[in-house]
Amino acid sequence: MQNNKFFPEVHGNLGFGCMRLPMKGDKVDYDEFIKMADAFVDAGFNYFDTAHGYISGKSETAIRDCVSRRYDRSRFLLANKLTESFFETQEDIRPFIEKQLELCGVEYFDFYLMHAQNAKNYQKYKKCRAYETAYSFKKDGLIRHFGLSFHDKASVLDMILTEHPEVEFVQIQFNYLDYNDENVESRKCYEVCEKHRKPVVVMEPVKGGSLVKLPEEADKVLRDLKGGSNASYAIRFAASAPQMSTVLSGMSDMEQMTDNISYMKDFKPITEAESAAIAKVCGIMKKQNLIPCTSCRYCVEENECPKKIRIPDMFSAMNRNEVFRDGKPKEYYKNTLIANGNGKASECIKCGKCEKVCPQHLPIRDLLTKVAAAFE
Repeated sequence: MQNNKFFPEVHGNLGFGCMRLPMKGDKVDYDEFIKMADAFVDAGFNYFDTAHGYISGKSETAIRDCVSRRYDRSRFLLANKLTESFFETQEDIRPFIEKQLELCGVEYFDFYLMHAQNAKNYQKYKKCRAYETAYSFKKDGLIRHFGLSFHDKASVLDMILTEHPEVEFVQIQFNYLDYNDENVESRKCYEVCEKHRKPVVVMEPVKGGSLVKLPEEADKVLRDLKGGSNASYAIRFAASAPQMSTVLSGMSDMEQMTDNISYMKDFKPITEAESAAIAKVCGIMKKQNLIPCTSCRYCVEENECPKKIRIPDMFSAMNRNEVFRDGKPKEYYKNTLIANGNGKASECIKCGKCEKVCPQHLPIRDLLTKVAAAFE
């Protein structure tokens, strides 16, 4: 395995995204996470990514217990983020990162990002001088590399990078379905990174699993290639762009880890035949009229729904209902999603808290009305 061409300390181009760790009920399954982390490190990879809000704060402590306390610091790299909801003033920033370091069980972060930047929250970061403050932590040894993660139009990213040339890398949503999407602008955001000569870290390469569980017609296109898994084509597509540094995969079980390692340990770029097949899959998927939710869960974890509506799970059920029409999503909705005190889609009070944090900028309130019409 070769070292990363942009950051030599990064081994390979696969990162372990720790937003969707294996769970036992409402707790991280440490036994499974340890097996996955061991397989990841033993295969030669070393980049772990987290944020304070992931899994309601449990991602950081799971990394502490399953990675930081079990490996010499030279064997792993850790990325963390400054999230808007956890600071109000410039003075809040240093205590927050110190708390993150303690929770993760490390003395420094290898990569530190301004989290989920968009035109609106960027104004708060500017007001609090968050970029300047976080960047100053480099000289204090608290961080090694300074970057940002981004969810908005390419023009906004261009503005931010123009105003902050000190940014060393950019994390963007990038997958073959969003590549030319007018809402996400994956390709345009990537081109802005090329323009500013910033290495790119990829999030959502399989779009929250949407590019793994494909409709039958699309699935057949990839199966006819007689190659790897559906995830392999999506992740290799993302990793094949020249400016790509690391592709984060939010793996949640050992089967996914084994699959990812199988094609990323000895990485080969996507071929012309595979690109043609992916284009066919995109055409099929665009006709499905699916809700482009990635199940990041920001809507229910960073801003808890007042009615306890399981928004991402409802959208997933809605998409399955649209594709398969087998009746199972309606049973799942009735017996699981609105059980145990969880709210119905029709009980949405239209407060809009969910929409404010949605990286996909989905009209969640309107979509919940459609869910209610379909399932209630």
